[in-house]
Amino acid sequence: MLMEAYDTEKGAGTMSPYTFLRANGPEPWHAAYVEPSRRPADGRYGDNPNRLYQHHQFQVVMKPSPDNIQELYLASLEALGINPLEHDIRFVEDNWENPSMGAAGIGWEIWLDGMEVTQFTYFQQVGGIPVDAVTSEITYGLERLASYIQDVPTVYDLEWGNGVLYGDIFKEPEFEHSTYSFDTSDSEMLCATLMITKLKLSAPWLITWFIQRMTIFEVITYV
Repeated sequence: MLMEAYDTEKGAGTMSPYTFLRANGPEPWHAAYVEPSRRPADGRYGDNPNRLYQHHQFQVVMKPSPDNIQELYLASLEALGINPLEHDIRFVEDNWENPSMGAAGIGWEIWLDGMEVTQFTYFQQVGGIPVDAVTSEITYGLERLASYIQDVPTVYDLEWGNGVLYGDIFKEPEFEHSTYSFDTSDSEMLCATLMITKLKLSAPWLITWFIQRMTIFEVITYV
């Protein structure tokens, strides 16, 4: 089933309800969708050729996982014009977990000629609950794969369509988002405001912020 993006501020297509909420339970589920993903830590002001504040993932979710899932993935690369016999394609072990989602699984990064282009995961638990049937997730990095297909040196040189380049659309937002996150955003004020209004914060982020502002004595006393 082809789905529309569930676009909101999140770092990966895994956080979409089409994956996260469907990965548990016994019901079969097969879906694919493009998901804009935002990772401020990867922002480089638009100066890096393939690392982005916002990138696009093509998310493929299959439950139960087919026995020949790796062969299906390699066949999908061939369908894109990437011949596995002509490129160095490696499955590099990278077991995955996301504590904020209570999710974890075994899997691999998939490298194409030395650069990661796909993340491959078999979910073992979601929301802290062991899955009923193993769900396989294949996350294609669209900008990097398109760079190989179009044979361009940077993602900003990709032709988006009708002579319009990727950089014409996304390079200025890359610079602006990086500038906001790294140079302008007052994260301490935002955190304090959320605490005052009793809104939720990411637990790891809150713990780090809180401990950094306590003396050693206060930390020991608090613990």
